[in-house]
Amino acid sequence: MKFNTKLENIKTYETGKPIELVVREFGINPKDIIKLASNENPFGCSQKVKDAVVDIVSKMSLYPDDSMTKLKDALSKRFGVKDENIIIGSGSDQIIEFAIHAKASSSSKILINSVTFAMYEIYAKHVGARIIRTASQHHDLDEFYKLYQEQKPEIIFLCTPNNPTGDAIDAGELFDFIAKIDTETLVIIDGAYMEYAIGKDVAKKVDPKELIEKFDNVLYLGTFSKVYGLGGMRVGYGISNSKIIKELYKLRPPFNITTLSLEAASVALNDEEFVNKCIISNFEEMKRYEEFAKEKKIDIIESHTNFVTLCLNSTYNSSQIAQELLEKGMIIRDLSSYGMNAIRVTIGKKEQNNRFFELLSEIIQS
Repeated sequence: MKFNTKLENIKTYETGKPIELVVREFGINPKDIIKLASNENPFGCSQKVKDAVVDIVSKMSLYPDDSMTKLKDALSKRFGVKDENIIIGSGSDQIIEFAIHAKASSSSKILINSVTFAMYEIYAKHVGARIIRTASQHHDLDEFYKLYQEQKPEIIFLCTPNNPTGDAIDAGELFDFIAKIDTETLVIIDGAYMEYAIGKDVAKKVDPKELIEKFDNVLYLGTFSKVYGLGGMRVGYGISNSKIIKELYKLRPPFNITTLSLEAASVALNDEEFVNKCIISNFEEMKRYEEFAKEKKIDIIESHTNFVTLCLNSTYNSSQIAQELLEKGMIIRDLSSYGMNAIRVTIGKKEQNNRFFELLSEIIQS
């Protein structure tokens, strides 16, 4: 059977290994397995969200509200934008897919950072677009602009804070960069970890309202999968001017978000007390990772997210370390597929982080 030839060079996205698979492969008690691989909130979602979802379980037999009014109204109030400026997706990656299919074709070029979220490239290959990468590991906007001038891409992706490295761009520098870009080029700002960035350094805050008021060619992305603890609900959103949103809606399938997911996201957005507690705990525990890395003489990239990236020297091999940790019941992310001898570790609860420090210390010593 023949398939679309565009699929030939596409690698399947690698997700964090599920706990159930580790149980089967290594016979480890599920209670002894710690997953710090997918940047999920270790505290889960708020109790208010759990209660709200239980209250509407009886509605599962009905199709969801396809206008998504409740969630759009909540996002509109939060960011000071209109409902017509918002699109909801099954995770923000679905909106990435919409944007690429709406704007790019086989003759298009898409500019991304050398190390960044893999789905940008995967969706680009769906339409046969050519990926242009920077040489720098971190977002170097001077390099981005030089490549923009040379290559004239249809789309530019800026992931801030960046996944999987954790670095973030100052908002002022970001706005200055966008101001130099032609309005025919779509600039996508992926802010999946923005709540964490703001909690660490307000200079990294990208305000979607200010963004779309100043520029006609930007799309801001957010998600409920990270700080809100709703990775299993799959809810993301895009904010842009109404013209861009209308084009994206042409690609959105009906009922793409479940009834339970819509309710959970609406309630989660308004539980600021829970979110703030999670952010405070995250950066308190991050300090311990920084101290651990310094003690073990391991380079750590400054992070504005809920994960840290540990860059290993030539003495260690990231794939080997990730495998040894896995066999001991600790699931983290090996970044060798990104061309990095590094591991990415989600910052967990104190006891989970203690276990990571203990296991990695044992592996290093051996």
